Amino acid sequence: MASLLVLFVFFFISSCSAQSYNVLSFGAKPDGKTDATKAFIAVWETACASSRPVTIVVPKGRFLLRSLNFDGSKCKPKPVTFRIDGTLVAPADYRVIGNEDYWIFFQHLDGVTVYGGVLDARGTSLWDCKKSGKNCPSGATTIGFQSSSNVVVSGLTSLNSQMFHVVINGCNNVKLQGVKVLAAGNSPNTDGIHVQSSSTVSIFNTKISTGDDCVSIGPGTNGLWIENVACGPGHGISIGSLGKDSVEAGVQNVTVKTVTFTGTDNGVRIKSWARPSSGFARNIRFQHCVMNNVENPILIDQNYCPRNENCPGQVSGIKISDVLFVDIHGTSATEVGVKLDCSPKKPCTGIRLEDVKLTYRNKPAASACVHAGGIEAGFLQPNCL
Repeated sequence: MASLLVLFVFFFISSCSAQSYNVLSFGAKPDGKTDATKAFIAVWETACASSRPVTIVVPKGRFLLRSLNFDGSKCKPKPVTFRIDGTLVAPADYRVIGNEDYWIFFQHLDGVTVYGGVLDARGTSLWDCKKSGKNCPSGATTIGFQSSSNVVVSGLTSLNSQMFHVVINGCNNVKLQGVKVLAAGNSPNTDGIHVQSSSTVSIFNTKISTGDDCVSIGPGTNGLWIENVACGPGHGISIGSLGKDSVEAGVQNVTVKTVTFTGTDNGVRIKSWARPSSGFARNIRFQHCVMNNVENPILIDQNYCPRNENCPGQVSGIKISDVLFVDIHGTSATEVGVKLDCSPKKPCTGIRLEDVKLTYRNKPAASACVHAGGIEAGFLQPNCL
């Protein structure tokens, strides 16, 4: 009887243990020249059909890939792990993936982990095309997760994305940790991490250097925690832009903590278009942030209109409330270190400024605040409310 029990336990453990698949076994070559797309599709189809937890192994080397869609909607449910020890490389010709929404896309998955690896999207030639004013594709986001739950991205490096580096859209329970994003400071629309329509998302121990927002937070985000992030160059950490649509989900319960901004165009920012909208931003915490030569260290901009082109010229309907700026200090690259430009139709309420110390050229920075109400506490330089 005991032997039968041991045998049963052995088979139970074996059936529950992860099945491992190496992309080399499916024909992928790690030379950076041979198209490995079909091999990655084949390994995904095999993994998809498995009823056991799956680990897909990408060994050291460079793997050339066109766009990939890892869709779990028809897979047997189980956790899937991608362990990447090598580098995934996009085609040198930006047009091959430039009209795709994503280069690498995960959707309809419950329990997906991407561990390690480098994603080299080779976006520089597309950036040059855009800067030249020629007719260019918009570019692909390097890696995206949509309609998925229990997502972990750990130790991943994204290089030179054509557009956004990482997008989290319509997901629940997502953890990003130890992620590195690298692109030139003048690379267009290369947001580091973009989160929208998602809940319970955390970003820890991450370094982002790029040409747009280090982290951008879109409508429908609820429960986002950002901690221990280095940002710069880039456009800072931004909620918005909001109010692009007249009917729009709000942003709420966001904490940004222990972030260092270096040479960025903005620090902590909330931005909305000046047009009617049902959206909102509330219960936002910006805490323990260091500004090193940052333009607009603290900014609420409810007249957002980049390059002043096709501005709506109306009044923002976005309601901003319960926003805390606590322990924010350092140097501003602009004279105005705190700017709260709130909507006259729906003024900002519940703003709290506490222990803020910003200098400009070794003197106290100035402030410019309109339609903003709240309280000030602790040491403040400059005052605003």
